[in-house]
Amino acid sequence: MMNQATKKSIIETLKLAIPVSIGQIGHIMLGVTDSIMVGHVSSVSLAASSLVNGLFFLILILGIGITLAITPLTAIASGAKNLNQGKVILSNSIFINVVVAIALFALTYVLADWVDYLNQAPGVAVQASSYAKILSFSILPFMAFQVYRQFIEGLSFTHPPMYISLIANVVNIFGNWVMIYGNLGFPKLGLDGAGYSSFIVRLFMAIAIIIYFNKASRFKIYKPKFNIDFIDTKVIKELLHIGIPSAFQHFFEMGAFSLSAIMIGWLGSNQLAAHQIALNLASISFMIILGISAAGTIRVGNAFGRKDYKGMKDAGVLAQKIAVFIMSLFGIIFLIFRKELPLFYINEPQVISIASSLIIIGALFQISDGLQAVGLGILRSLKDVKIPMIISFVAYWVIALPLSYILAFIYNMDVIGIWIGFLTGLSVAAVFFTLRFYILTNKYKQS
Repeated sequence: MMNQATKKSIIETLKLAIPVSIGQIGHIMLGVTDSIMVGHVSSVSLAASSLVNGLFFLILILGIGITLAITPLTAIASGAKNLNQGKVILSNSIFINVVVAIALFALTYVLADWVDYLNQAPGVAVQASSYAKILSFSILPFMAFQVYRQFIEGLSFTHPPMYISLIANVVNIFGNWVMIYGNLGFPKLGLDGAGYSSFIVRLFMAIAIIIYFNKASRFKIYKPKFNIDFIDTKVIKELLHIGIPSAFQHFFEMGAFSLSAIMIGWLGSNQLAAHQIALNLASISFMIILGISAAGTIRVGNAFGRKDYKGMKDAGVLAQKIAVFIMSLFGIIFLIFRKELPLFYINEPQVISIASSLIIIGALFQISDGLQAVGLGILRSLKDVKIPMIISFVAYWVIALPLSYILAFIYNMDVIGIWIGFLTGLSVAAVFFTLRFYILTNKYKQS
């Protein structure tokens, strides 16, 4: 029987996690919607979308990583009842991330012209280059949304970003319908239309969350002030100390997946389109688990701020258990409906057949994916980021990528081999992040 304290802890975790999970699903559904609507144009457009979105996110994750430092630092300050520290964290986060966003925009725009060198199928490179340039303009509004979202969630207010993400999907569907297919007098822009719609949606999200923050009375005390002495070098160092390794943690993971998309592109556009479909589906469950990870980050951070070391460990372990339960359910769903799910994206039989096989492997790595995502979040709340960064590098670049290449091209397992390689990498990361959390929390309890 479950005791009352455990029930209360589960409820508190889910109250924080569910809005984040729904918001994350809303965010990933922007990409799913793009893939579905672009897929009805052609498999070449879908392949180009897969290639660019993988590479674009690889660059964007460097910025996202910096913003990931905001939530645990805010949660720790909140747990310690240090309200002024929250204002300092937000002001300096905005400053850092504006600089980062401008740099990432310039990098993305320049690299868009290099798609020709990735040896992709005919027609894919041309569409991909144009699409990437359009998406580059959405980086600044995206980063603005991320900063305010991470800060608000760090204060345990997880509903507002959720509502904005859900409304953004309506805006995106309408924008895609108008610009991809050429409705309401607009020209038919195909994949470029999805890019323009993405920019409009991200601008809407940034404006919406900033307006909400400035209007809500509960946040008045945290409103940033950019006077001559607002920069706090100590806070900036702490943000970067957590943010930069966090960025590289996700860069190593997402970078490996992006490179896998390039390798799959060598196999053909059908394999790349199938990969995009299966990855989109796996991303839906991953977005849900990011909600559990965020809740674990907040609750572990709050306990850390209160110096409640037992509560810190209990909150992290509970988040891991919930992750295993949820991802097991998703694995079962993927196995049962592996042949039906690709039909939402495309009607080409060869692509559907390949995607169905990939979904089986996706079902198998659900638990590993859930544990590694939660593991990163709860370790970040302990300000432990350097060792997890090394674990990520080894799991994805030393193990997953080489194994994927060997299985796909030496043992001729095609795209299946690449996905088996990543199943292995995710499992290694999950095991070592979990062990790391137990080692650190046991040390805190003994101190």
